Amino acid sequence: MTTLKSKLQEDLNAAIKERDELRSSTLRLTLAAITKEEVAGKEKRELSDDEVLKVIAKEAKKRREAAEAFAQGGRAEQAEREKAEGEVLADYLPKQLSDEELNAIVAQAVEEAKAAGAEGPKAMGAVMKIVNPKVAGQAEGGRVAAAVKKLLAG
Repeated sequence: MTTLKSKLQEDLNAAIKERDELRSSTLRLTLAAITKEEVAGKEKRELSDDEVLKVIAKEAKKRREAAEAFAQGGRAEQAEREKAEGEVLADYLPKQLSDEELNAIVAQAVEEAKAAGAEGPKAMGAVMKIVNPKVAGQAEGGRVAAAVKKLLAG
């Protein structure tokens, strides 16, 4: 078992012992998603910590989107629960980059792309190829794309 997955398992056991319903249900769903990912495909395999992180990030994103949907639908109680579940999962994700840090990385990538001969909005793909490995797991793809578009347009 990977170290991150075993930490999730240990935290789940602790949450069950503490009778923390929110934390235990969130971790159960996350572990189920990890197991589902492990058995997807032709044969069962064990996920690396990076792959487990991607699954956790995907689950956290689901919680954020669900919270927004519930809030728009006038179901504040459900929205609050989804937000709380997202916060539980955020504890396991790497710290997200601030807007300033993200903009600095994107600006540097835009300079690299321009040096390579890519300019204007068409350079977005080239810039994203440079930025994505640098910010992997530390910034959501949508945020990165928005920052790249803003800098390329400006």
